[in-house]
Formats: sequence, C-alpha cells, structure tokens
Amino acid sequence: MRFLLINPFCPISEGPTPPLGIAFLAAVLEKAGINVRVLDLAITPYSEERLASILYEFKPEIVGITAVTMTFLDAIRVIKDIKKVDPSLLTVMGGPHVSFCATETLNQYPELDLIVIGEGEVTIVELAEEAQQSRDWSKVKGLAFRQEAEVCISPARELLDVNTLPFPARHLLPIGRYRALNTAISMTTSRGCPCRCIFCVGRKMVGSKVRYRNPQDVVDELAYLSTLGFPQINLADDLFTAKRSHCITICDEIIRRKLNIRWTSFARVDTVSLEVLQKMKAAGCTTISFGVESANAEILKLVKKGITIPKVIKAIEMCKEVGIDPHVSFILGLPGETPETLEETQAFGDVLDKMGGAYGFHLLAPFPGTAICDENDKYDLTILTKDWPQYHANRAIVETTAVKKEMLNKIAEQWDSEVVVNLERIKQEMLTGEATEFDAWQIYNLERFTFLYDLMMAGLIEKNGSWLNGQEPVDKVSALQTLAERIYQDAGKSLDETLDFLKDLVLRNGLNYAQEEGTIKWEWNEYLS
Repeated sequence: MRFLLINPFCPISEGPTPPLGIAFLAAVLEKAGINVRVLDLAITPYSEERLASILYEFKPEIVGITAVTMTFLDAIRVIKDIKKVDPSLLTVMGGPHVSFCATETLNQYPELDLIVIGEGEVTIVELAEEAQQSRDWSKVKGLAFRQEAEVCISPARELLDVNTLPFPARHLLPIGRYRALNTAISMTTSRGCPCRCIFCVGRKMVGSKVRYRNPQDVVDELAYLSTLGFPQINLADDLFTAKRSHCITICDEIIRRKLNIRWTSFARVDTVSLEVLQKMKAAGCTTISFGVESANAEILKLVKKGITIPKVIKAIEMCKEVGIDPHVSFILGLPGETPETLEETQAFGDVLDKMGGAYGFHLLAPFPGTAICDENDKYDLTILTKDWPQYHANRAIVETTAVKKEMLNKIAEQWDSEVVVNLERIKQEMLTGEATEFDAWQIYNLERFTFLYDLMMAGLIEKNGSWLNGQEPVDKVSALQTLAERIYQDAGKSLDETLDFLKDLVLRNGLNYAQEEGTIKWEWNEYLS
C-alpha cells in the first residue's frame, strides 16, 4: 500500500512552518507498515505536470490532503487534478473545514471520495486497511462517504490517547527548506481545549478535555528538535498552561537536562502566575501569545472568553517582570462590536504598547463549525461571503448592525500602512547609519525570507541550478557567483543582493553543491539524513 499525503499551498503571510498534522499522519501510516510520501506545496511550486510526474513515479493507491478554510479551494484544485491523471485513485481530505462541511463538500465535489472527520490518525490507518479489503466505509469511524449517491457519515471517532502516537515523521518533510527560511518548528505537549470561545473551532476538533503527553517524551522531542537548526520551537498546544503541574514538570525536566533551547507558547491570561512564568523563562520560553480578542467587557462576556482586562494587564506585567515577551492578539468585528468598542480596543492596544507588550489585530473569520458561524443570526452578525480564500482574517467578511465592513477594512488598511511606513523608516535609517542593530537585522531577515520563499515557489534553483562546465574543477565560491548571475533578474534583486542571500543560504546548509561529469549542480538540501 502506497499513500501520498499532500500539504496544500498557503499564503506567505501565514508564515509557513513544517506541517505538524501531516507529519503525525505520516508517522502512524509508517508505523502500520504503509509506504508514505509527502508532497509539501506550501514551499514547493505546484503544477499539474509536477503532480502527474509524482503520481506516475510513486504510484499511490490513496492520496490524502489536509485543508483549513482558507486553503480549502486550493486543496480541491489538487484533488481535481489528481482525478484527471488517474480517476481510479482514492482521494481523501481532512482538517477542520471539511470536518464541519462534510455533506455539502461531498455533494459539491464528486472528485473527492472520502472525508476524515476530526482527529485523523486512527481513522486514516483504518481507512487504508479497509481500502485493501471490501471498501465498506461504514466500518471505519469518523468518515464521510457516498453510498448509492447519498452522503453517509459513520459514527464519531473516540478521541485517541496522545501517548500512543509516534513522534511526527519529520524525515518525510522538506525540513531543509523551512530551516533555510529561518522559521520556527512546532510540536505539541497536549491536545484539547477546556475553553468555550464561540469563535474557535479547536474545542470541537480535539475535544474539551485536555489530553497530556508524557513530560519525558515531550522533552525528548524538544531535545531532538533542538538539533535541527531552527531558531525556536513553537509549542502549538491550544493552551500550554491549561494545567499548572504539566507545565511545571516539563519546564523542570528541560532545566534538569540543561537544554539550551528557545521556545514559545500560547496561554490565557488567567492561567499564568508569577511562579509559572518564572519557571517557563528559566526553561527557555521567550514569548507567550495571549488571545485577548477585545478590550470591551461586554464583548468578552458575549463571546464566552472568560477573562477580564485587569487580568490581561496583570499577565503582561508579570511577563515583563520575568523577561518573557508578551504578545496579545485582538479580533475585530466580534458580536456586539460598535465604533465605540473598536476605539476601546485600539486604545487598549496603545496601553499595552506602552507597557512593552506587542499586539496585533485580526478581523473575525467565522469558520465552519464555530458557534459564531453556525448560529450567526443569534449574535447580530451578518456573514458577507463564503468565498473561502477570503477567510484569512485580514479583510472584513462579517458585519454587525453598528459596524460595517468598510469601517473594519479601514482599520486593517491603516494597520498595514503603519507597518509599511515603519519598514520604510528603518530602511532609510539603515542608509544613514541611524538604524539600530536589531531593526537592521529585522529588515535583512524579512528581505532574506521573501527572497528565499520566492526562490522556492518559482523553482529557480531547479531551473537554473545546473549547467555544463566541462571537466575543469570549479570551486564553490565561483559556482555560487555563477548561480547568482543566472537567477538574480528572475529573483527581482540586484546581483549583489542575490549573491549575499545565497552565501547566507549556503552557510545555513540550505544548498548542496556538486560537480559531476562536467556538470555543475546546486540543489536544495531538503531532507533529514
């Protein structure tokens, strides 16, 4: 049995990181003795021709793809292209979007055969086993399928024991590309969220009861990730600080092993204390992200956030005291939003800024499966579109009675404009020698990131990284100069900038160089050995 897993395209604004969910699915399939390959379209170029080539070469019996709401149509496009190549291939999709739109998705897209609902690790293995037998999909829990032209949904899958999961199969991911981008790498220490926020789909996907991994296994994985060359590790739990003892035990074990790591996490302002934060800092935590959503007490109550602004202020103060950088996120356009509450939230952002806390705004995206989507009329909320690629939370797709989309978009555009103005200011200060070392590093890192991402997505190394050179040996420095000359115009940079970024890439072990039989060859250093 051969199983191809696909990670779909996602915009650069989402900050691509190695896909953790795909890596878990690949790991359980490998453990079950199934031959697995991963096609990661988040950082590699896509074409029907490339897809067809992979399908002909690997010859999978099943192709599975994941999707969130924003990437759903990109995933569907891939599914359609798969069926063009081989209509007999079994196509499967999972993820939060289709988990809550299973019936309408199967009715609308005949190219998609099966949908995995909720947690997929156990379901996908049983699905693969059943595909080799009678294909009686009713035997597999957590599955949506067609039966005599009718969409059927099997009984719900029980939530799994997270301690039965193998470590994610990161060796199947193009880790080297992500490392070259200098992004974070993610892992989890638990699954589940006890909170009841009406705008969040997490609780419905992974349950309200938090399931904790063995702390020794957690730190084993942290130790392994620390060897891969990423600048930091993101603990992607819905709520890392949900259980004080779990958090403290992990931190103590990191400290005991003397691991020199940098990591971030998500928390709520009502689940941190000075003691917990001190321990997290000592264990290497650099940043904590808090979802605050609004500065208005009534809105917080309406969306069932369960926090207060005094608790927010206290949490930020404690973070600053122990030396952890706090980051606060707000959601604009929530139920009950008015021009006055928008001003209140924006003003509170300024307060946080003066306290030394970073903050950012998103506009409400009512994802399928959330109460705010399924019961929007109950919340004085108008959903303006179901054009799923617009669900990126950067432009308005909802309105309240008092706040129209134009007002929300104006705030978002102003925020974007301020970011651009600040970047241009730093660039000018760099020219005059007035920029701080940190600001200059930020600009360089941003430009390097976009350059490398464009390099990857345009396939410029693949197209220009090989050339005939005869039998005369060519040193790496000269070969890199030639590579820069071959790509700089297509990369949209000067020759000097291109060469500088390529030198940095080589220093980070992002490219491999070889000269064989008269051919110079540069290739991405993609996979773990």
